[in-house]
Amino acid sequence: MRIPRLCVFEPLVAGADIVLPEQAGEHVARVLRLEHGHPLILFNGDGREYRAEIAQLAKRAVTVRILDGGTPTDRESPLQLTLAQGVARGEKMDLILQKATELGVTRIVPLITGRTEVKLDAERTGRRLAHWQAVIAGACEQSGRTTLPVLDAPLRLANWVVGLDASTGVRLALDPRGDVSPRTLPPLQVATLVVGPEGGLSEQDLGMLDQADFHGLRLGPRILRTETAGLAAIAALQALHGDV
Repeated sequence: MRIPRLCVFEPLVAGADIVLPEQAGEHVARVLRLEHGHPLILFNGDGREYRAEIAQLAKRAVTVRILDGGTPTDRESPLQLTLAQGVARGEKMDLILQKATELGVTRIVPLITGRTEVKLDAERTGRRLAHWQAVIAGACEQSGRTTLPVLDAPLRLANWVVGLDASTGVRLALDPRGDVSPRTLPPLQVATLVVGPEGGLSEQDLGMLDQADFHGLRLGPRILRTETAGLAAIAALQALHGDV
């Protein structure tokens, strides 16, 4: 029997009944067509998986009962990797966030760079963050992760670099002219990877990153699109320094 995994952003307590979020409830009732008593696995980002079952099905709400206090479940990579991604347009950004989460990144920082084409005001930023958080949660449901990557609010590159400290670990920025490759890096435990948007990082961007002690990371002789480049770099770093 397939047991669906669902992300629920609220405390999960043994014996408690909770109403699933609308989208999750619709998926359970209308897409999967599950019935009363069907088992579920819930998680809320605290590193545990909670056994649950459907307690009540209604037209507009699905109620589930939490059956235990949760089982610690660690599927996190030993490589703590932050992806600082130049904000890409529409579905490209969704794809990047989804696959980066599946590949095990620890933190995601959306960056406004010199060539970012997406315009974000306060209202749009709030909507985008809520949408991106849902994309990340869905990727965790699929991939088995119980700890969600931290999602930062979008920042301008110049504002972001001045706030960096030693917790960033080894600093890398994708650059076809870079002087290091994934194979030539020393063993990594903590790293930060900057990826440009469509059009890549500008010379001004690269200058700021160079002053902030970022190393140019090259992936080979071919120029990759933003939705390919970061994911290829993450996969290479996880294969060489993580758990892939």
